[in-house]
Amino acid sequence: MSGPISGKRPDEHRRLLSLPAALGLTALAVVLPGSSLWLLGRRALGIAVLTSYLTGVAVLAYLLLEQRAPLLRSLVRPVWLTAAIIMLVVGFVCWALIVTFSYQMARPDGMTRPEQLAATAFLAVLCLALAVPFGVAVRYASAQRAFISDVFVSAADSSSATRPVGVTAADPWQGEERVNMLLVGSDAGPERDGTRTDSMIVASIEVATGNVVLISLPRNLEDVPFPTGTPLHRLYRDGFTGPGDPLEWMLNAVYGRVPELHPGVLGRSDNEGADALKLAVSGALGIPVEYYVMVDLSGFVQLVDAIGGVTVNINSPVPIGGVTGERAPEGYLEPAVAQHLDGFEAMWFARGRYGLDDYDRMRRQRCLMAAVIDEADPVTVLTRYDKILDAGRDIISTDLPSELLPAFVDLALRVKDGKVRSVVFERSENFVPEAPDYNWVHQVVDAALERSGTGGGGGQKGSLAQSPVDACAYDPVG
Repeated sequence: MSGPISGKRPDEHRRLLSLPAALGLTALAVVLPGSSLWLLGRRALGIAVLTSYLTGVAVLAYLLLEQRAPLLRSLVRPVWLTAAIIMLVVGFVCWALIVTFSYQMARPDGMTRPEQLAATAFLAVLCLALAVPFGVAVRYASAQRAFISDVFVSAADSSSATRPVGVTAADPWQGEERVNMLLVGSDAGPERDGTRTDSMIVASIEVATGNVVLISLPRNLEDVPFPTGTPLHRLYRDGFTGPGDPLEWMLNAVYGRVPELHPGVLGRSDNEGADALKLAVSGALGIPVEYYVMVDLSGFVQLVDAIGGVTVNINSPVPIGGVTGERAPEGYLEPAVAQHLDGFEAMWFARGRYGLDDYDRMRRQRCLMAAVIDEADPVTVLTRYDKILDAGRDIISTDLPSELLPAFVDLALRVKDGKVRSVVFERSENFVPEAPDYNWVHQVVDAALERSGTGGGGGQKGSLAQSPVDACAYDPVG
């Protein structure tokens, strides 16, 4: 067929087409909607449909190639996700109707019963094939909307004693040069009741450049000061300390102990423990902490399995289970280069501590964070997206309000191109967790933040700041 059947009325083409040709035109409606209608003589309708389709493709390509930031911002807004779901459903229905109408226009007269059944089955297969990408997109959009609604709550519907006041989507940073977010790894674990905050890292992000300083604090930090003027500072003027077991007065005890000892002391709060911990970390580092994100390390298994596992270098045997002085580990993760771990193994890579110190575990946790980021490539994320979101919904909690998600999307894009430095407070001649010099800690943090931006700074007090590029390389002990 060299062109549209323009010399015939639209209903006369049935005498001119064979069944294979009719089915071919029907299939063409799936690949290029509107083209088959134009070939079958419905020129005006065909051109209208084809123009709408090509316009939609052009707009989508433009958004993907030139407007990624606005597109990503829309993907963290439930109202836009709802609109996208509706548009996807309407788009599929319209496209399926075009395919069906094209078949009705093209099918020849006088088909036998077997031919009618075969043609109907072929049409059903085409519509099913068309439904697959639309169904996947609707599922992903629905999962994304559910994830955002479950994890991120609007400022009007949530309470925090430490979150910045008056922050809006139009003015997310309130003129500040940096935003500081506390990343917490919590571990309820079978060995202890309640929640332990065994991994505490502050990501201090320069909003103009995306440069990041990751500041790690040990869980066994003592005498942690609270910021002056806060209710907890009035209760603990000499730092977080008290009678009894010293383990109950370390940094990782703040989350559970403050709500237990002083319920309601901070005012209205959806998570008193998180607010107290933010204040403790803020006092220890000498910088404000605006938001927190907490990840349940025990539930981390689900997330790692959802992305298909992670690959890390293991430099020394890592214990699986075990309690020092009580029972031996069930086994070990043996040293190996580029070792692929499933969720259970990754959990113990992060948690294993039998016979080891906390600093070794802190280093492994940072390496595991990097491994998860590396493993979450675009193909993996797309093929496992709904499973990843389901896992994240179960293990993540935060006080970041949903209104600020678009602003943090923009910030994340800048972070991707920014520089990353790391400050790790480990035991040394300058730093003793049992009796820390917090003035020295503040000086180190100030120097690291200054050097991460466009300013100068440096000197001995900033010597802890380093690049984390080689921190997770294969360098077996012994």
